[in-house]
Amino acid sequence: MTAWLLTCNPDVFNLEAFRRDGRPLEAWSVARYRSELSDGDSFVMWLTGPRGGLIGRGHLTGEPFFSEGASNGDYWQQDPGPRWYVPLKVDDWLDTPVARSQFTEDERFTDTTTLRTLFAANPHRLSEVQWEAFDEAFAKASTALPEEEEWHLRPGDMIRRVELHDRYGGSRQGGICKSARTDNVLIFTDPKTGHQHGYFDEWAEDGSFHYTGDGQEGPQTFDSLGNRSIRDHLQLGLKLRLFEGSRGIVRYVGEFAVDPASPYSYAQAPETGGGPLRRVIRFHLVPVGSTEQPPTVPIGCGYRPVDEFVQPAPAQPGTPDAGLTERNLQAHRRLQNELATAAAARGLEVLSPRATDPDFDLAWRSSEKNLTVCEVKSLTEANETRQLRAGVGQLLDYHDRLQGRATKVQAVLWVEYEPSEARWIDLCQRVGITLAWPGREDDVLA
Repeated sequence: MTAWLLTCNPDVFNLEAFRRDGRPLEAWSVARYRSELSDGDSFVMWLTGPRGGLIGRGHLTGEPFFSEGASNGDYWQQDPGPRWYVPLKVDDWLDTPVARSQFTEDERFTDTTTLRTLFAANPHRLSEVQWEAFDEAFAKASTALPEEEEWHLRPGDMIRRVELHDRYGGSRQGGICKSARTDNVLIFTDPKTGHQHGYFDEWAEDGSFHYTGDGQEGPQTFDSLGNRSIRDHLQLGLKLRLFEGSRGIVRYVGEFAVDPASPYSYAQAPETGGGPLRRVIRFHLVPVGSTEQPPTVPIGCGYRPVDEFVQPAPAQPGTPDAGLTERNLQAHRRLQNELATAAAARGLEVLSPRATDPDFDLAWRSSEKNLTVCEVKSLTEANETRQLRAGVGQLLDYHDRLQGRATKVQAVLWVEYEPSEARWIDLCQRVGITLAWPGREDDVLA
């Protein structure tokens, strides 16, 4: 598309009086790019000065023409003399301008001179992403919701996706949709449709939710508006709203934010339809505030075996030896997959957590009413106590958050070997946790 910015200096042309009198703006003076201006081109109108900013948008309706007399002459502060004009139609006016400050910090303008050379003659050429920024700002300003209505959903609420976009705007397709009317980014996770495009979203070992970025073919980059919106949401003042599902009825999980210590990593995943492997972005999202789900939200989905040969992220200075970290991670995942296999062999329904669930390693059901939630821990002589403490704390949290969503919830801490201190068995029993290890599958799966 071809888009332009037209400026209006209120000291030269009294636009406020012109609009107040209800006059239609049918032409505007231009001095540059006349051979490139065409019928149908889009434009935004910018009011200069300290109280100015984005004020209108529309489209050109013909080719430039030369006139000896001024168009809308009554509103010029002084006779402009003969000049070139381009015919146009203003599709929308804003009641008050969107201030320049909203755009100067937008990275879509940081590498250009568009906002720094507004003193130059009309028109000013706009790139596609700059037009996108103006269009978003205009949509938000013209249809802004009252502050108390900027977000109305609570964790667990269900809504038709079409109704969600009717209210908040944004693309009705895709997984990352920036709201055009509020400071929200709508994010959708759905293993049913995502896996066919190489989107493998999951809870990670550290409790963050790993969300695959935008882009179904080729390596994913931050050239995508969706990926930039997530990466830079804190600087842009945007809130990330995670939903489970991608079509029809979707369920609101809660507000998330990128982990400031480790905002994203890269991984390999196939292209759409099982194509070749390519690099994808994995955003590390952490919950903000409450994501507690109501009792009506089902727990878990079909078990997803974890990759036992996954490579850990590069170690930071001062962190444990990378080889030991890799060994612990692989041992954890092997233990988890082996226990899941044993549970399935006994006819149990084995589960992985949904985005709406706490980040347990696996769970299983013996009936519709009885749920067992399990945390898996690899052990070494050096980390045994630390791992057991962490596992007990995590299970107490999972049990507390899930007991309102299942009739009976049991907790299992599955470790690599029998702990060197027997006191851990009694300690776990006292708080309602079964501590077990390979060879004691019957104790937890019977």
